[in-house]
Amino acid sequence: MKELPNPTFALSPVYFPRGSLHPGPANPNVDFLPRRVQSTIQVAWAKHQDEVREAQQLRYSVFATEMGARLPKTLPGHDIDLFDDYCEHLLVRDTLRGQVIGTYRVLTPAQAKRAGSTYSDTEFDLTRLRDLRKRMVELGRSCVHAEHRHGGVIMALWGALFEFMDRNRLDTMIGCASIPMLHNGVVTGDAAASIWHQLRETHLANIQYHVRPRLPLPVDELGHGVQIDPPALIKGYLRLGAKVLGAPAWDPDFNTADLPMMMRTADLPARYRRHFSMGVP
Repeated sequence: MKELPNPTFALSPVYFPRGSLHPGPANPNVDFLPRRVQSTIQVAWAKHQDEVREAQQLRYSVFATEMGARLPKTLPGHDIDLFDDYCEHLLVRDTLRGQVIGTYRVLTPAQAKRAGSTYSDTEFDLTRLRDLRKRMVELGRSCVHAEHRHGGVIMALWGALFEFMDRNRLDTMIGCASIPMLHNGVVTGDAAASIWHQLRETHLANIQYHVRPRLPLPVDELGHGVQIDPPALIKGYLRLGAKVLGAPAWDPDFNTADLPMMMRTADLPARYRRHFSMGVP
């Protein structure tokens, strides 16, 4: 069993309800801030290689089996890429079954230097973020098991992420937020183009932080009149104060449109700062 470095102190069990992360038409404004109640989920950082393998198995199940992504066949049934060995892996576990049901991976500034780049660098020209890199982490490969897609799991992950940022005096998170190209049973970029045109009007970052996609989704050639909400995870990021850094890239392996996004701890709304025990300035 390979021992991994622990990026932070041991995390306490997190107690959240099974609220809906994917609101239906009857409740389109569901809040991502649930009340604390007893639950059966625990969040912790992977300490051993076999725990990382559990996260990679979950990722394979979601990305390859559900979404049809084309993944390298490094190890059957696992999603593995060259950044995994440099990342910290955050896990949410169902304590009743002992099963990993949610995960993020986190690439710290020091490890990004060792890796030579972030994953986002492979999709975008991040030149304008160079002054942020010393205190910037990359979030990636986020996914939740199909039977557990409720507010409690994602809030548990976010709570641990913000605790990590606070303890390590980091202030910026970046990552690629994916929009599926499949819409109403048809593979099309119209939905992604429509979401981009919505968000560029309401949540676009200051021009000093704009980035350019290396393989752009041709948003100007696609229809952008589709009435569609952003995916639930992107809506959650926006509630946390995240900004979109530019137009989406096309990821042919995952067949998604990837939006570059940035969250800064200073922009976290006060109610979430209190919830994550970060204090309110």
